[in-house]
Amino acid sequence: MSHRSTLVLLLLAAGLTFGAAAAWPTSLPDTPITPTPISWPRPPQVDSPGFGVNVSLWWDPWAAVRRDWPLVEQAGFTWAKQRLAWIDVEGAGPGRYEWAAADRLVEDSLAAHIHLVFRVDSPPAWALLDTPTTPVTPTVFGEFCHTLAARYAGRVSGYQVWNEPNLAREWHDAPPNPQGYVELLRACYIGIKTADPQAIVISAGLAPTGSGLPAALPDTDFLRAMYEAGASPYFDMLGLNAPGYKAPPEVSPDEAADPAHDYGGQRFFCFRHVEDMRAIMVRYGDAAKQVAVLEFGWTTDTNPAHQAYTWFAVTPEQQADYLVRAFRYARQHWTPWIGPMFVWNFPDPRWTPDNEEFWWSVVDPFWWGFDGNYETWKGAGIRPAYTALAEMAK
Repeated sequence: MSHRSTLVLLLLAAGLTFGAAAAWPTSLPDTPITPTPISWPRPPQVDSPGFGVNVSLWWDPWAAVRRDWPLVEQAGFTWAKQRLAWIDVEGAGPGRYEWAAADRLVEDSLAAHIHLVFRVDSPPAWALLDTPTTPVTPTVFGEFCHTLAARYAGRVSGYQVWNEPNLAREWHDAPPNPQGYVELLRACYIGIKTADPQAIVISAGLAPTGSGLPAALPDTDFLRAMYEAGASPYFDMLGLNAPGYKAPPEVSPDEAADPAHDYGGQRFFCFRHVEDMRAIMVRYGDAAKQVAVLEFGWTTDTNPAHQAYTWFAVTPEQQADYLVRAFRYARQHWTPWIGPMFVWNFPDPRWTPDNEEFWWSVVDPFWWGFDGNYETWKGAGIRPAYTALAEMAK
């Protein structure tokens, strides 16, 4: 039986069907999603913690790749996470694939002996639905996940399924819908596992937030709703985002919420908010799984146009110190349940100080300040955070 035929049967068994978008209901029932009996063995646990970084190498096959991959290796990172936008691979239409950029990234990661994780999101226009439930038909997304995993079976270590679905801006401007996300997660999980059973499926990184509908759902509420919707069988690692805000990495959620401290007055305003999310996992019987911290870091943002970020900016030296201490804290207190931790970030070469992402980076974007001579500049642009991470004990 072909891979596609097997996938269709498995999705049908899971209660999902292929077909036009109109066949998909515009709302989901309040009853929990019934997990399918189909399952695959969990992949073995990975290093605790794994030393990872987010990279931005999709659009630059020459200059940034020549500099940034060696810097990733030289710092001792063993994991790298790269966004793979569905629209960039199948944007021209169903079945019209463009693999060149993804192929190059996979080959580069293998040559560097680095575990590669693809973050899969951003559907093409032809796949979008006009429904508040899910941005795309789950089975169509599952087909893409299957095709992707089949192409890179045994060569890509893991896949992050979507990003921050608890924010409306990441859910195609619709109110976040945990049940809808679980439908996408289930379809992608089955698609990946039928193609590469050993690949690690990681749930979406959730944005720490206290905002409510329609713009967002707090990550704690969203995670509980995921479990109530039957998410547990459909991911191997829980994905979380864990910015440190103003707080040093050792600050507890209780301290962050205490108005006596100047950390923001909410439990999620600290790196250790991960522990609140872990407690939800344990409560729902998922203690055996590891957690992947998909994005974490501290910003040094001093751009006055970024008032939403400058209030929790730290100095470059503090950023360097806090990143190292975060890995140390995780090793001492979160082993063995902590999995790979991905520093945010090695930057997109196109970012400038006008991009808020620029200020989280551990090196400068490749072209920022570039003098035209690659050979003299290739070692430049190193920020204190990179040096501290490269020198820390691993």
